[in-house]
Amino acid sequence: MDTKELLKKVRKIEIKTRRLSDHIFSGEYHTSFKGRGMTFSEVRQYQFGDDVRAIDWNVTARYNEPFVKVFEEERELTMMLMVDVSGSESFGSKNQFKEEIVTEIAATMAFSATQNNDKIGLVLFSDEIELYIPPKKGKSHVLRIIRELIEFKPKSRKTDVAQALKFLSSVQKKKAIVFLISDFMAPDYEFVLKIASKKHDITGIRVYDPREEKLPNLGMVPMLDAETGEQRLVNTGSKSVRTDYEKYYHEKVKYFKETFSKCGAGVVNTRVDESYVTKLLGYFKSRS
Repeated sequence: MDTKELLKKVRKIEIKTRRLSDHIFSGEYHTSFKGRGMTFSEVRQYQFGDDVRAIDWNVTARYNEPFVKVFEEERELTMMLMVDVSGSESFGSKNQFKEEIVTEIAATMAFSATQNNDKIGLVLFSDEIELYIPPKKGKSHVLRIIRELIEFKPKSRKTDVAQALKFLSSVQKKKAIVFLISDFMAPDYEFVLKIASKKHDITGIRVYDPREEKLPNLGMVPMLDAETGEQRLVNTGSKSVRTDYEKYYHEKVKYFKETFSKCGAGVVNTRVDESYVTKLLGYFKSRS
């Protein structure tokens, strides 16, 4: 993609998602996430009516009279956008690819955070960390994120959600609002998610195409093996092959929903032919 075409695409996404974040999401985002982070400010003597759970027992013991910890609302939050850029995100039908919807959702979230003067960081992942942009503020930073989302070419076609979450825990020491955007066709991330969600406010946004749910009967078809990255011929004319595929697909979806809920993380499911705006607004309102 040449520079002129890229800038045109960035501008188009900016106009659409900026309007959404300005008029719809910034207020909802603020209500849902702002002020949930509390940071330690000072200790002072206990006063009648103070919450006993706030007593600092070390200071109390030292001075032989009760002292409480005082917290204040964090003025600034950090949003981390974690985006799956593996091969499955290139799938598309109904006039739109999953990666286009993913880019729009990420851009809308980023502009919403900018409205609140928050920092935004980006992690692009497959089964490895493909790109990391540390959190920063400002419109030019958001435009750089959108540029990467549009033109980045991943090295790997596989997906490893656990690896992405481990990386998040290693680079993001302070609490962050995390939007993990993927189709979640990946196994075994419950343990890592449980640890990460204790520190961060995590929401999994599953973007999917309805045509992925079933394997059509097309006879012998060359397909990419997600585990090995190799192409092999699959007989889609076989009923048992189609049944196994459907079972595998629904198991992964069930695992995503149950695991995120169990770990106290948020869940959003949006189809490529649905309005992600409606889905996200409904999610934000349910949190408020």
